Amino acid sequence: MLLKGKTAIITGCNRGIGKAILEKFAENGANIFACARKEYPEFVENINALTEKYSVEIMPIYFDMTDEDAMKAAVMSIKKSRRNIDILVNNAGIISESLLFQMTPIDNMRKVFEVNFFAQMRLTQYISRLMQRTGGGSIIFMSSIAALDGTPGQLEYIGSKAALIGATKALANEFGAFNIRVNAIAPGPTKTDMGNQISAELAEAAIKRSALGRWAEPDEVADVALFLASNLSSYVTGKYLRVDGGTFVGNGTRGGN
Repeated sequence: MLLKGKTAIITGCNRGIGKAILEKFAENGANIFACARKEYPEFVENINALTEKYSVEIMPIYFDMTDEDAMKAAVMSIKKSRRNIDILVNNAGIISESLLFQMTPIDNMRKVFEVNFFAQMRLTQYISRLMQRTGGGSIIFMSSIAALDGTPGQLEYIGSKAALIGATKALANEFGAFNIRVNAIAPGPTKTDMGNQISAELAEAAIKRSALGRWAEPDEVADVALFLASNLSSYVTGKYLRVDGGTFVGNGTRGGN
């Protein structure tokens, strides 16, 4: 078990990639603070099932990422547990409505950046201080290949995810002296509720650009998070890992078709 004896914080773990990471980390022996915006019966049932199946502790923490007071209260409850925090997975995020740049209200941009970037920076400030006091840790941001390749009509989403990659590099340099590693994952289209919000046209185009000719399963992204959280990546920091099935930018399609 790659995370035996470690404690992780995972945001946005009630569904999609976050849920897959929660399950993967529990399977590998981690005790987990499982963060969600609010309590859902299915979420609680899943936590209870994982706790029993893998004999780990999973502690639900509820707060809205944009509510600074609620986030502070959540961090205080984590501190009171007196556990060393070894891993932070900043997974929570939102996707924007697909509008062309000239039609996108600035308020829409602010909303997406508040969740996808500023809230994650705020939480990382709190948790990195705890890691610094206890000898280090691993911080993981969830970016997107859209931040690297660009797609029309989602400037605020792409910009917020690109900002995470820049932050990954800067924080890796800043935190290296404290044995805190910082990396990012850039998934391609993935079979999640958020992924399903992509238009059919964009979804088909993504498949055509993929060498594997399909979307990712959430579990495949979770495997990369497990690698970055574990000691298998002990000399990896300041990097982003594309998990995109071999996606190539351009008008060509896989197989030369």
